[in-house]
Amino acid sequence: FAQYMLGPVMVEKVMGVHYVSHHEAPNLHAMVDELAMNAGIPKPKVGIAETSIPNAFAFGRTKGDGRVCVTRGILNLLDEEELKAVLGHEISHIRHNDMAVMTLISVVPLICYWIFISTLFGDRDSDAGIIGIAALVGYLLGQLLVLFVSRVREYYADEGSVEIGGKPHKLASALYKLVYGSANLDKRQVKEVEGVKAFFVNDISDAGNEINDLRQLDSNMDGVISEAELAELRNMKTSIGTGSKIMELLSTHPNMVKRIKRLAELSDT
Repeated sequence: FAQYMLGPVMVEKVMGVHYVSHHEAPNLHAMVDELAMNAGIPKPKVGIAETSIPNAFAFGRTKGDGRVCVTRGILNLLDEEELKAVLGHEISHIRHNDMAVMTLISVVPLICYWIFISTLFGDRDSDAGIIGIAALVGYLLGQLLVLFVSRVREYYADEGSVEIGGKPHKLASALYKLVYGSANLDKRQVKEVEGVKAFFVNDISDAGNEINDLRQLDSNMDGVISEAELAELRNMKTSIGTGSKIMELLSTHPNMVKRIKRLAELSDT
């Protein structure tokens, strides 16, 4: 409950968000206006975080309390249609009530953790020991469940972006660029946003591991995923390294090759 209520304040503080008016950012507001209308939700507040980390994020307790923010880094990296597709992804998180969903599912490992801690300081009999071990196992499995649900919600948000006006190849290209932009980040920058990176479009901590796998998607190596390249990907066999597969299990976001492959399938619908 505390995470749900205090989450927006924490995100704003860590990311240094400042909200902008239509006059200050007319193109950004126009895109959010259109996407929110297509999604059937109240228009979220629009903010900018003055950081070079290229990303975007959405948060808020309810659909009526939604906020969509972009960083200065992403504004400098993406073209307008790529940015629109990313904003569609973030607005879809609000549309799907993902903050409430993730807060609710996070209660499962939290309860197990409390039970485990209570057995450490309670009666030291055999039953308490068994309960404690079971609670610890439940906590670890619960954490994996939370990560799994988070990854599923990311797929839904990608699909939601396409539903409300984002072009699949533009979202794929944006994700591709974000991985490369994140891979070059200073470790200090990543550490500063460690507590809120789950809100981002991609897992910036794993970007370095994803680069090699992503090269197979950009056939002409021009740094973008074109509509033709995404169409080719529908029938292409892709490979993901063992390290990337393991990292995905411990990440809030799906592997980027798998995400873009899924967008290729959506582009055919």
